[in-house]
Amino acid sequence: MPKLKVSGLKAYYFTDNGIIRGVDGVNFEISEGQSLGIVGESACGKSTLGAALMQSMQSPGRIVEGSITLEGDNITKMSSSEFDSRVRWKKIAMVFQGAMNALDPVYTVESQLREILAEHHYQGKIDDKISESLQQVGLDLSIAKRYPHELSGGMKQRVVIAMALLLNPDILIADEPTTALDMVVQSQIISLLKKLQKERGITIILITHDLALVSQITDKIGIMYAGQLVEFSTTKDIYKKPRHPYTQALIEAIPRLRTKDKKIHFVKGSPPSLLSPPLGCRFLDRCVHAMDVCKRDPPEFQTEAGYVRCWLYEGSTEGPQP
Repeated sequence: MPKLKVSGLKAYYFTDNGIIRGVDGVNFEISEGQSLGIVGESACGKSTLGAALMQSMQSPGRIVEGSITLEGDNITKMSSSEFDSRVRWKKIAMVFQGAMNALDPVYTVESQLREILAEHHYQGKIDDKISESLQQVGLDLSIAKRYPHELSGGMKQRVVIAMALLLNPDILIADEPTTALDMVVQSQIISLLKKLQKERGITIILITHDLALVSQITDKIGIMYAGQLVEFSTTKDIYKKPRHPYTQALIEAIPRLRTKDKKIHFVKGSPPSLLSPPLGCRFLDRCVHAMDVCKRDPPEFQTEAGYVRCWLYEGSTEGPQP
């Protein structure tokens, strides 16, 4: 049984301007202790997927279809109170995008950690738990007495990770955990996540736009485009044999130091609006392999280690390579 299974998940925002299809029919599963990277350009629905998994979509957003099964339980059927008492922060926790926005500027780190433990009726020694949480993310205990504005960007990010791990969750969702951090601190945060995964066997879902970054930590990768996962496979398979034209374009755009090709590659065009996504394949207008059949919505064609949503693979697991 997979640790987490997502089937036909649709999560929309019902605005005055129309329906924003943030997540539009997503399927994937991961096993205990595995790590998954969700990769794609901005405004492709990655953060909405993370919020849906945490049941934390804000109005006017909500899950409209599909299921999220955690250890055999469909958590989309749970009431808010049941989810809060059984799942939130205990089984699934989230590191939200932008550490400063996740911390209250008028309270010390210790006060905010205490509030979480009190809210969830923690029965152990609170001081010991706070010390343990800060130490496991590599922070000195003196950090507990500081306010968020007294911390560096890397420190704030570590505090947010410590908050997410307070109640020992099985799954940690990290939404752009290295945004606005310099390269050295980015490396430190990724090393920390790898260490936590190894030592605690935690399942990590890393949401990012950086395809090169996820290669350092993930077992599987889902390539997200316009609210859909257009390719899902093992990390090795994604890099060695990218199938979807969008995946191929993302990999080609990764800067390389040791190459004779000095040209800067990028994905031409922009993702479509999620208010009015195109009919058929959503990558149609940007795809170099576009065909008439692409005007129809492609199903998920099974591959060696996952699936790809592309008509190039109808009846086959192979197709054009970059």
